[in-house]
Amino acid sequence: MSLSATVPALAEFEDAAATLAGVITRTPLDQSQHLTELLGVPVHLKLENLQRTGSFKIRGAAYRLSRLTPEERARGVVAASAGNHAQGVALAAQALGIPATIFMPLGVPVPKLLATRGYGADVILEGATVETPLRLAAEFAERTGAVLIHPFDHRDIIVGQGTLGLELYRDLPELETVLVGIGGGGLAAGVAAAVKARADADGRSVRIVGVQAENSAAYPASLALGHPVEVETRPTIADGIAVARPGDLPFSIIQDLVDEVVTVTEDDIARALLVLLERAKQVVEPAGAVGVAAILAGKVKATGPTVTVLSGGNIDPLLLQRVVAHGLAASGRYMTLQIPLPDRPGQLARVSELLAQAGANVIEVLHTRHGQGLQISEVILQLSVETRGEEHRAHVIATLRDAGYSPTVMPD
Repeated sequence: MSLSATVPALAEFEDAAATLAGVITRTPLDQSQHLTELLGVPVHLKLENLQRTGSFKIRGAAYRLSRLTPEERARGVVAASAGNHAQGVALAAQALGIPATIFMPLGVPVPKLLATRGYGADVILEGATVETPLRLAAEFAERTGAVLIHPFDHRDIIVGQGTLGLELYRDLPELETVLVGIGGGGLAAGVAAAVKARADADGRSVRIVGVQAENSAAYPASLALGHPVEVETRPTIADGIAVARPGDLPFSIIQDLVDEVVTVTEDDIARALLVLLERAKQVVEPAGAVGVAAILAGKVKATGPTVTVLSGGNIDPLLLQRVVAHGLAASGRYMTLQIPLPDRPGQLARVSELLAQAGANVIEVLHTRHGQGLQISEVILQLSVETRGEEHRAHVIATLRDAGYSPTVMPD
């Protein structure tokens, strides 16, 4: 594929890699046997969750700041981010002695907030989504003269992120498919440009698949219309890629070089996080797991060695707890049942016996006589049980119903 004139050249990525040597970590590739068996081709995980600051964002931020003039550095920098770009800018600014102001949305994960402040940045919390901090950061730059460090819509940011693509190709030169998450598009644009430039130089082709959270997927609509459009977003656990409008420059590159963009649901992402914890022993934030989610959901048709980028690992422990529970439920391995019972002795023991016969493990029990619509002679039994998958879950429910009970599966 011939590259557009707007796409950074291979030499730019190589220069950026040299600049970032000693600043970033050369993160490893790890083959996943589980995903390999599911997809039918070798699947490797790019462990960018082990990167400095916990995500790929340090690449673009450090490279962008390295290219500021002395006069620009004296004016300071400002950025807006849900967390990972904030940490990247803050750490890069601290290393270079540049004052940094970061606007972050309310409700930002606490570890990301504390890390950003820990790197010495002045943090201002405002807005429900990253769109408000982006606007406020631009106004701050206009008012104070600080240099705005956009999270994705700048050539230096894209080139810095693209150094990840160089590492992929050098570590696995036979790769044929790359899965990468897309928010505004800086990472996907950089990886696609760097990988395809290297493959072109070798007379090979590599397929790039972008993945978005279904609740915040601006690229499918934008690609269909041929230009960036703003979409209405819904809440998503993948806050790191929750962007309502593609960046202009990333879009132009992705439109040219990314072969396909697919979307994944919240349940898909939760299942992926659970698989990564259990099978790969990797702690990954939701935005970093969307490539794995696409594989698990059957959204990917890959040929040959495949890499999925685990782009970050900065997940709030409380969110991780909720996501694991949700992932277990989505995988048919956990459910909460509500069962109305006659208020007489032996009913709890009878239900427990049936569950034991069905092979379900009871995690938690709530037995109450208080509930809307209950008769004086009724109680409600609420049980959280562990099951072995969808088929076993259905068997447990059928066992209770065959015994005359009316279990209701509660939303997780």
